[in-house]
Amino acid sequence: MDLKTDTRKTDLLLEEIAEYVLKKDITSEEALETAAHVLVDTIGCGILALRYPECVKMLGPVVPGTIVPNGIKVPGTSHVLDPIRGAFNIGTMIRWLDYNDTWLAAEWGHPSDNLGGILATADYISRKNIAEGKAPLTIHDVLIAMVKAHEIQGVLALENSFNRVGLDHVLLVKVATTAVVAGMLGGTKEEVVNAVSHAWIDNSSLRTYRHAPNTGSRKSWAAGDATSRGVFLAMTALTGEMGYKTALSAPGWGFQDVLFNKKEVVLARKLDSYVMENVLFKVSYPAEFHAQTAAEAAVTLHESVRDRLDEIDRIEIHTHESAIRIIDKKGPLYNPADRDHCLQYITAIGLLKGAIVADDYEDEMAQDPRVDQLRDLMVVTENKQFSIDYLDPEKRSIANAVQVFFKDGTKTDQVTIEYPLGHRFRREEAVPAIQEKFAANIASHYPQKQEKAILEACTNKDLGNMSVPAFTDLLAL
Repeated sequence: MDLKTDTRKTDLLLEEIAEYVLKKDITSEEALETAAHVLVDTIGCGILALRYPECVKMLGPVVPGTIVPNGIKVPGTSHVLDPIRGAFNIGTMIRWLDYNDTWLAAEWGHPSDNLGGILATADYISRKNIAEGKAPLTIHDVLIAMVKAHEIQGVLALENSFNRVGLDHVLLVKVATTAVVAGMLGGTKEEVVNAVSHAWIDNSSLRTYRHAPNTGSRKSWAAGDATSRGVFLAMTALTGEMGYKTALSAPGWGFQDVLFNKKEVVLARKLDSYVMENVLFKVSYPAEFHAQTAAEAAVTLHESVRDRLDEIDRIEIHTHESAIRIIDKKGPLYNPADRDHCLQYITAIGLLKGAIVADDYEDEMAQDPRVDQLRDLMVVTENKQFSIDYLDPEKRSIANAVQVFFKDGTKTDQVTIEYPLGHRFRREEAVPAIQEKFAANIASHYPQKQEKAILEACTNKDLGNMSVPAFTDLLAL
């Protein structure tokens, strides 16, 4: 076909995403303030993950000893990498402990996974600019990119359920990162469209690694893989590589026909800053988000059951449909990734300990026979109203109720938690806890002097004015 006479119409979704990335001004102070909290929280989650050798072994350059001009710095490490590999490193750290922010709708996901690609690209652009005598990007630029990536991923998730057809939500990380990074790199509308078309054509990871019988550690680096792929696709498009106008809609060969049961992928609302304003923080517990309120309920009940474990007849958990579909598990749990995606395991730890930390998913805790004894006593049922409220855009609740029944006929109160601490409805209550979480995560890794400097910078109201290299230098070892 002669491209000069190409009359095919570009898929509207590709156009809308490109227009948003390039032309939308982010003016919501709430969104930008929330993005600043997301930034430091997400970095803290990545730093905490460096305590775990299985995460650390995934990091670094592909070829040891590689030297990269204008290379990006990976927080908490001495690695200096190209932006694609850097995005994988940062994205993998962020996601490893299942502790960063969450978005729940028809599709699930973690929009801050995009920070891997965003921060790596911002650092690369900034260091290249400095080498050329130009100004670096600032953290404010990063926050704007985060709001846009959150919005693309989250709005696509509102009414498009990729999990229903067996595809993993990291597809949306790849789409969002590709779009935003292409814009950050100075792409034209055509180049952003071309880049995003490749993200859809790329296919998608299967959800196999998130579900029994195959739950495994790939779920901890899948988002790092997706955000780094987004950087690659964006950089490739900006070399002039062609795109595909009907990547989604092409009959027989497009994403919708091949992978989405011939349904149209739609934007449920106009792209703005809705997702960042409503994003969910994992404040209290490193656990799959559908279990956050069950964890809180279990911790609340700890004092009532701690001395009566042998007297328990059954434990009733009333939950919503999505939790049943994702994390209702019986039988053996084979690894930490399996355990932190099990509603019953998380609830059992809360009842036993009155707290839940990342180490509780490791083998030492899992081998405590009381954990499986409690799991075997659990009865999980759907509360229809919980499922309705979960999808209600005015509520977006993630409710769970836990109650313990004893053999002598007595029982605890039923503890019902509709909104986890990280919900927008509890944001004012959550902010101090988010800051405490960050401080604890930073303290787990850095020398005291550097820890103090990081905390001072990240709690400063002028954080947005800080240059990106100054920020990443501060976080590097």
